[in-house]
Amino acid sequence: MSSSSSRSSSRKPLLYAAGVAVAALTLGLVSWQATAPAGKSSAGSSATAAPRTDPAAELKALARREAGDKLALGRPDAPVVLIEYSDFKCGYCGKFARDTEPELVKKYVEDGTLRIEWRNFPIFGADSEAAAKAAWAAGQQDRFTAFHAAAYADGAKEKGFAGPRLEELAREAGVPDLERFKADMAGERAAAALRKDQEEGYRIGVTSTPSFLLNGKPIAGAQPLGAFTAAIAEAKAAAAKQ
Repeated sequence: MSSSSSRSSSRKPLLYAAGVAVAALTLGLVSWQATAPAGKSSAGSSATAAPRTDPAAELKALARREAGDKLALGRPDAPVVLIEYSDFKCGYCGKFARDTEPELVKKYVEDGTLRIEWRNFPIFGADSEAAAKAAWAAGQQDRFTAFHAAAYADGAKEKGFAGPRLEELAREAGVPDLERFKADMAGERAAAALRKDQEEGYRIGVTSTPSFLLNGKPIAGAQPLGAFTAAIAEAKAAAAKQ
């Protein structure tokens, strides 16, 4: 799993620093509430002094549910939304993409239970950012999921993500207009989309990849398939009661 120490501090705007600290506390509180034994409370801890808010609801509201979202798969009105913050150079992201995600798509996306929304969260420098922009550009021609699969294929990370390699991945993904792909990848819209995803991740305290929110509940790392199926079942049952 990658760590926040892998990010170059010179590449992250200073304005994120305070926000990350606050958001990390928020995520920590949500995780504690989700895993604390029954009957236990946080009495006597610093959490009791925090404002009375509903951080889980705030995290759940991050699901965009936009019908035209090129970096999403599944129905906008699906009862369960999995938000994934990932980096194409992250080995654990690749493992999740190869071993777990296809099963989730087959079992839950196809029957309308689950929607997956990807967030580009590059933390390994320039090549990571270039790959993220390339994935976004492929998405503009409805080939994001194919590019995602090609970039996370076994052995793909070792080949790097320099310019020619990104064009090769676009061809593998079946992107029809490579000239448009290159223009989109280098354009301001790709940069703005990347900043939007990064700022969201920093704001809520994402410090490693892959990181997930499942209906607002944090899931850290490439957990086994069973962890996701159990969480999806729980989230679906909770949504049915609302």
